Amino acid sequence: MTYQRTLATLSIFSLFSSLLLLALPARGQSNDDTVPDNIERITTTGSRTGTDNQNAPLVISAVSRDELALLSPTHIEEALKFIAGAQVQRGNGQEYLPALRSQVFTGAGACGGLLTAEDGIPLRAAGFCNINELFEAHSEMAAQIEVLKGPGSALYGSNAVHGVINVITPDTTLGGGMAGVDYGSYGYSRYKLRAGHNYGDGGVGINTSITRDTGYREQEGVDQEKINLRHQHTWDDVSLTTGLTYTNLDQETAGYITGLNAYKDPVLARSNENPEAFRKASALRIWSRLQWQLNNGDTVSVTPYVRDQDMQFLMHFLPGTPLEENTQQGAGVQSLWAHAISDTLTLNTGVDIEFTEGTLLQSQDGPTEGSAFLTETIPAGKHYDYTVDASLYAGFAELEWQQQKWLVSAGIRYEYMGYDYTNNMNSGRLREDGSECGFGGCRYSRPPSGDNSFTNASPKLGATYIYSDTTRWYANYSLGYRAPQATELYRLQRAQQVADLASEKARNLEVGIKGDYPSVRYTVSAYTMDKDNFIFRDSDFFYVNDGKTRHTGIELELDWQLSEHWDIAVAATAARHTYEFDRVLNDVNINGNDIDTAPRVIADVRLGYQLADTTRVELEWNRVDDYYTDPENLHRYEGHELVNIRASWQVTPQLTMFARVNNALDTAYAERADFTSFGGDRYFPGRPRNYLLSLTYRWF
Repeated sequence: MTYQRTLATLSIFSLFSSLLLLALPARGQSNDDTVPDNIERITTTGSRTGTDNQNAPLVISAVSRDELALLSPTHIEEALKFIAGAQVQRGNGQEYLPALRSQVFTGAGACGGLLTAEDGIPLRAAGFCNINELFEAHSEMAAQIEVLKGPGSALYGSNAVHGVINVITPDTTLGGGMAGVDYGSYGYSRYKLRAGHNYGDGGVGINTSITRDTGYREQEGVDQEKINLRHQHTWDDVSLTTGLTYTNLDQETAGYITGLNAYKDPVLARSNENPEAFRKASALRIWSRLQWQLNNGDTVSVTPYVRDQDMQFLMHFLPGTPLEENTQQGAGVQSLWAHAISDTLTLNTGVDIEFTEGTLLQSQDGPTEGSAFLTETIPAGKHYDYTVDASLYAGFAELEWQQQKWLVSAGIRYEYMGYDYTNNMNSGRLREDGSECGFGGCRYSRPPSGDNSFTNASPKLGATYIYSDTTRWYANYSLGYRAPQATELYRLQRAQQVADLASEKARNLEVGIKGDYPSVRYTVSAYTMDKDNFIFRDSDFFYVNDGKTRHTGIELELDWQLSEHWDIAVAATAARHTYEFDRVLNDVNINGNDIDTAPRVIADVRLGYQLADTTRVELEWNRVDDYYTDPENLHRYEGHELVNIRASWQVTPQLTMFARVNNALDTAYAERADFTSFGGDRYFPGRPRNYLLSLTYRWF
C-alpha cells in the first residue's frame, strides 16, 4: 500500500513537471530585461551562512523584502500564504495555529512538529514550544521570511519534523533607514522606524514597530510593541554581530463563536462569547555571532544566546476558564565549522548546547459553572504548579561532495534532551488542599517529581543533478524527530499518573525539480512522510504515542515575468494527511481518515501589473479547500476563496504610498473551523472587507 501511494504521487509529480516544462521557454533563451528583481536568492536557514540554496537537495522558500513591503503584513499568516505547503489559521488578535506539509497543529505539544526561529535562533527552547510563538518574532518588519520544508537539514533537531520557519531581521548596521505609518479599518494603526549608522568597520541600528488594533469584534484589541537592535564590527578576518529582540503583547481576546455556519451571520461574527479573555506576553532574546574566516578558507562561527519569556493568558476555551502563567529563562550556543577537505569535498560540523528553566502555573479563581460533574471535578485553586530544568546537547556533521553535474550531501545529527521536573504541589488528581474530588477524582492530574531523557539520531541523504544552467533535479531521504514537550509529560488529566512517551519519528522521502530561467523561477516538489509514535490525547484523556500518520503531497512555487508589465506568482499544494492506525472514536475507526483540519488543496495566485517604474498593482486569489473538523470525518468546513488587491506608488525616490483592500469581495469565511463533542461547531470568523493605507519614507 505504501509503495502504491508513493508511486501514484510520483506519477502525478512527473506529469505535472512535464506540463510545466512544456510551458517554459526553451533552454538557452534569455532576455535580461525581464529578469525578476524582487526574488531573494540568498538564504541563511539551510547553512547558518548566506548562500544560494538552488543546488541544495531540499527546498528553502522565501518571502522577499519587496514582497513584504507591498504586503505590509499585519499578521504573519498573510505572508506565509506565499509559501506552498504552509498554512496558518489565524485565531483572534495575534493568535494562530500553524501547518507546514501537515495538518494544522492543535493541542498542547503539537507545536513541537514545527521549529520557528528569528535570525536562526529558535524562538523557544525545544521542549517548551507554544502554538502561537511566532508573534514573538518581528515578522512585521522582517527583511525576509525563510521556510525550510521537511526534516532535510542536520542543523536542526527536535521540533524540525515538518520544517523550519525563520524570520530574518534587516541588517540595520549598513546605514540608511525608513519611517512609516499604516492606518486601516477597525481602528488599526502601526508606526514603523528603521535606522542605522555605518562607521566603516561596523555599524549600529534599530528596527521597531508599534501596533494598535481595536478589532472588528466586540471587546477585542491588540497593543503590541517590537524592537530589534543590532551592532556589527569587523577586524580583518573576524566579524562580530550582536542582536537583541524584545516584543510585548497586550491582547484582549475574542473567542470562538459557536453554532453551525455561525461565521456567515454578520451579527454573530462580530460577537464575543468570551469578553473576559486576554493574553499578555513578553519576550527578550540576545545573541552574538562571532565568525572567523581562516587562512585556509575555513569558516568558524560561534553564536551564544539568551532568552527570557513570560506569558499570562486566560484559557477561555476550557471549563472554569483557568489562568495560565508560564515563564522561560535560558541560554545556549550554536557553532559551525565549515572545512574544505578538497576541491570537491566540504565538511560542515558543529555542536549545539542549550539550558532552560521553565515554569507553569495554572489556577482558577472561582468554582466552575455548568453541570454537577464539571463543578465537582474542576475545582477552584491551583491545577498545576511545576518547574522543569531542561538541557539539550547535540552534535552534527554533514559532508557535501560536488563534482561536475552532481552534488551529494550526507549528514547526521545526534541529540540528547533531558528534563528535571519538580512538582510544586501535591501529586495525583487532588484539589490544591489535598482533598479528593467526586466522580472518581479531579480532572487535572500531576505526576510526582522525576527525570526524563530522550536521545535521537537523524541521518540525512540528498543528491542534486545539475541538468543544465537552468534546471536541477533533486532527491532526499531524511529522518526527523521531536521529543515530547514538557506539557505532554507533566500536564496530565484524569487517571493518568505518568506519561510514558517516546519521541515522534518521521521518515521523509522527497523528489523535485528546480528551474531558474531569465524570466521564470520555479520549484516542483513531491514528498511522502510516515510518522511513528504520533503523540495524541486519547478518549480517556491520556497522552499516548502509539499513533501513526502519513503525509503525502505535491507542491508548486512559480515566479514568472510574463512580459515587461505583467508577472504572476503561484504557491499551490495538493496533499493528503491521514491517520494510519486503528483507533475507535464514537464508534468510528479513524484508520485511513483525513486528519482533522487538513485541507487537501491550498493555492495562492498573485497577478501583478507594473503600470510604470513607480507604480504597481497586484491581485491575489487565495483558496483553502474544504476540510474535516473532527477525526471521525463526520463534520466539515466548506472552505473558502478570498481576493485581495494591493497597490504601490513611489511618489518620490524617498516616499512611497501603499493601498490594500483585503477580502475585496466581502466573503463570509472562517479563519479557523473546529468541532468539539461538548461545544459542537465553532469558528474564528474572518474579517469582512477591510482597508489599509501606508506611507513610507526612506533615506540612504
